[in-house]
Amino acid sequence: MFIQTESTPNPDTLKFIPGPDVAGAAGPFDFARPEDAVASPLARSLFEVSGVERVFLGRDFVAVSKQESQEWTQIKPLVLAAIMDHFVAGLPVIEAGKSASAAPTSEIIYEGEAAEIVQEIQELIETRVRPAVAQDGGDIVFDRFEPDTGIVHLHMRGACAGCPSSTYTLKQGIENMLKAYVPEVTAVEAAL
Repeated sequence: MFIQTESTPNPDTLKFIPGPDVAGAAGPFDFARPEDAVASPLARSLFEVSGVERVFLGRDFVAVSKQESQEWTQIKPLVLAAIMDHFVAGLPVIEAGKSASAAPTSEIIYEGEAAEIVQEIQELIETRVRPAVAQDGGDIVFDRFEPDTGIVHLHMRGACAGCPSSTYTLKQGIENMLKAYVPEVTAVEAAL
């Protein structure tokens, strides 16, 4: 098995592409702590590698974030071994009968014009933003829209979470695009 490795804009995150689907259509899945990885044997084994801080399972890749104090030269071979062992053993990415939280979804019900605006924002994020950031090992998901202020809140996941260039991506990339297509949008902020 050959696993490709790609750097991401976040120096503390590497993207690993094992070949077979990882999360497929069920994901993506973001595990910010070992306790979050109960449903994923792959994420659990990656958290066993000393220095691994976050695991993101994309459609066809695994993004692993390390602690800032650690070096990739020490961690990368162990991460590669854990991924290879997982897929060679034929283990599931998410265990049957266990739930893992995929992309967070907004609980807010929008009506009228606000609903139309949110639908347009979500469509732009799904078709233009998410595919682009997935190439860098991350994900950005709609959280909410404030119709009275025009502010859009987005969740940063995977390589995007904690990335030094994420603020630039939000403000210069996503905010400018959303403002161009949806005039009611005044700003884009990272959801907490």
